[in-house]
Amino acid sequence: MTTRTITIKDVADMAGVSPATASRVLSGNPATSPESRKRVIAAASQLDFHPNAQARALRSTRTNVIGLLMSDVRNPFFADLAHSAEQTALAEGFVTLLGNANENAVQQDRYLDTFISQRVDGVVAAPEGMGSSSLRALLAREIPTVFVDRTIDGIDVPSVTTDSDNGIRQAVEHLAQQGHTRVGYIAGPQATSTGRDRLRSYAKAAQDYGISTDPALIYFGDFQSRSGSDGAHHLLSLSQPPTALLAADSPMAVGALATLNRKGMRIGRDMGLIAFDDIEWFSLLDPPLTVISHDVEAMGRIAVELLLELINGGQPSSVVLPSELIIRASSGTADPVVART
Repeated sequence: MTTRTITIKDVADMAGVSPATASRVLSGNPATSPESRKRVIAAASQLDFHPNAQARALRSTRTNVIGLLMSDVRNPFFADLAHSAEQTALAEGFVTLLGNANENAVQQDRYLDTFISQRVDGVVAAPEGMGSSSLRALLAREIPTVFVDRTIDGIDVPSVTTDSDNGIRQAVEHLAQQGHTRVGYIAGPQATSTGRDRLRSYAKAAQDYGISTDPALIYFGDFQSRSGSDGAHHLLSLSQPPTALLAADSPMAVGALATLNRKGMRIGRDMGLIAFDDIEWFSLLDPPLTVISHDVEAMGRIAVELLLELINGGQPSSVVLPSELIIRASSGTADPVVART
């Protein structure tokens, strides 16, 4: 019979503290309360916990700096994600180096190479593409890494992602109930896991709820606002235009909204509109925007917590967060119109 290895999470659970706090106590970091230190030391003793040799070696060369790679800092979702991660890291005694990939694998790799040269203790990354040489070099050097929001097939690292399927199915069901049968879907890039997963969920939900599966109703964007604007213009120019649009992220929804405004079309009346991702001012629009929401603050916080556990020799499991539809006035009853020029 094999005995399960005791991890830092077991110690933290027994002590009633976070894994990051337990790690700080056991690594000798003074930024902990006397009561926390007492409980962690007692739990470690009771569980006979011994940090492994790799963790001790990492602690001896620690810089207390982590790399934080975001896909596009102009995207409010990633700005909020970066803020949550940075604040969590700072509270645990780490500072962050922020990299902006700008939805570009080449730019991503420049930051990853910098993270390696700066000897960061670990990296939280929303990765681009299918796995670049720089990303594989990072992993080959055994630099602790956690993926956030996106993953890469074949690369096994802990991750924090969203279950997009539930929110998208709710959105499609809602549109069907409102009488929409032709919905334009502005998809994200298929080189990203989020782009592929959300399109797959949309296609399945459209089939299940009787929404048209006409491939002409799908426009492939790049998670940036210009492609949302171009996508809306293209879809509204079809001989049979959609009566509602669903954008796979917030910048593309903003771009689509700009096109609708230029055409003099009112969301919720002339055209339904739903965005994946909720940003603060979407609820302040007139009418307010229906969104598929997920907890970006929790995503950033948990990603850093997993990374710190990994840095300290733990083996954290990946986390999948839920998504849900928030219905507002922008997704009203279908009212087919001919796109205005």
